Amino acid sequence: MVVHPPAFGLQLKSFDADSIKKMPGIVDVFQIKTLKEGMTRGYFDTNAFTDLVAIVGQSTWQVMNAKKQLTVEWQPVEKSSHKVDRFGTEIEVEVPDGLESTEAHYEQMNGMLSKTATVARKDGQPESAFKTAAKTIERSYSCPFLAHNCMEPMNFFAHVTDDEVLLAGPVQAPSLVEATLASRLDLPLEKINIELTRMGGGFGRRAYGHYAIEAALISKQAKAPVKLVYSREDDMTFGIYRPSYMASYKAALDEENNLVAFQVKAGGVPETPLFANRFPAGAVANYQAEQWEINSNITIGAFRAPRSNFMAGAEQSFLDEVAEAAGKDPIDFRLELLEKVKSNPVGENNDYDPERLAGVLKLVREKSNWANSDPGVHRGVSAYFCHNSYAAHVLDMVMEDGQPKVTKVVCAIDCGIVINPDAAANMAEGAIIDGIGNAMYGELTFVDGKPQQQNFDSYRIIRHKEVPDSIEVHFVQNEIDPTGLGEPPFPPVFGALANAMYKATGRRHYRQPFITDKPPLVG
Repeated sequence: MVVHPPAFGLQLKSFDADSIKKMPGIVDVFQIKTLKEGMTRGYFDTNAFTDLVAIVGQSTWQVMNAKKQLTVEWQPVEKSSHKVDRFGTEIEVEVPDGLESTEAHYEQMNGMLSKTATVARKDGQPESAFKTAAKTIERSYSCPFLAHNCMEPMNFFAHVTDDEVLLAGPVQAPSLVEATLASRLDLPLEKINIELTRMGGGFGRRAYGHYAIEAALISKQAKAPVKLVYSREDDMTFGIYRPSYMASYKAALDEENNLVAFQVKAGGVPETPLFANRFPAGAVANYQAEQWEINSNITIGAFRAPRSNFMAGAEQSFLDEVAEAAGKDPIDFRLELLEKVKSNPVGENNDYDPERLAGVLKLVREKSNWANSDPGVHRGVSAYFCHNSYAAHVLDMVMEDGQPKVTKVVCAIDCGIVINPDAAANMAEGAIIDGIGNAMYGELTFVDGKPQQQNFDSYRIIRHKEVPDSIEVHFVQNEIDPTGLGEPPFPPVFGALANAMYKATGRRHYRQPFITDKPPLVG
């Protein structure tokens, strides 16, 4: 097992190996450094904790017990930077020092919403349109960091000798890990062999193969085959999280309740979630999209449908509220905007097909029997484009003992030709359940750099009794080349859930997770 700092912003200073070397089964205790100083990192070499203590023993139980007894001293990190090769483009990543906290993050993000940001797209004259609008709607949305929490924590087998390197374990990008290993061990690629096991859950987390590098370095120093195992606490506190985001929206309606101006300003810690050219870009004559970022030493990475998993919920929640202000049915309102894009698009860089986005809305309206819900059933709708596919959901909710309960979700997807219908439907069902769980319960917070949730006793995930009673998945039939499906059904769930909760409770939700019922952070 490895021992890493208890907080982001700390690093290893010293440790007392003698305190545990005499414990039963313990073979060795030593320090490893996963990345070379000054190396240009690969895009998936994200790693906040590169200096670790390795504990080698004869069984997992023995090293777990020894780890609890190890005396370690930590020290603050200094402000630094490193180079990253983003698939051929080299970038410089700035890493601040200090111990960060969630409360301070939200204060910083709140402050950024009132400052001038970088304009990513501007159509028409949004400033003038807002001044002359008959009605203006402004709302802000936020979300916390999220941990991936794969059911199987990070682990890898490694056997490193002078002649070859054999590794086996669950990883999403073995070729990228192989390249980093070759650099770190000063060996040619042909001497490195990685065997893949079943994933044990991925969702983007296992694209970052630092745990494979750690296993290899431990095996090399121990001169023996080893199996590296993370505890759940290791996994949840090591980093590679979904970032924390915030976005503000503003819409203007004219006297006839037409949408005449739209503005979005979005950012996060430490990246922006903005997609400036997605819907409703192209549907509004006066449109502006702005973005900002706040640097952090907390490591983030791909989380199922990166960035889209927040923006879809915020955007689709806001569009529902604008539709209500305009006195229009939520689906009709979206289709009306998409018809404008088809007939007279604004701008030239709209990165979605309005016909296909409208197609999933029409299909989900038909299959859900949208206009005829049962008494006591409250409905929310959402539609989104990402990863080259289109998905729309209608989510049914009832109130049971004063608590919201999702009873049914009807999903429509356009991902081109569906190769394996059963596997495709299964992917959508999993995404829907995953989305409901993250939107309702998911939250990772920090105090002085330390994750406050370290296991499932404090990090809430969806339970069996909370999943929908029924999920229907319908695919648009066409002859278009197949596109993404692992991610596209996930983001729209957040908005459909929020919109259904409003219908069920009479209260809008602007801050995830929804179960906490916290007020908006902006104000």
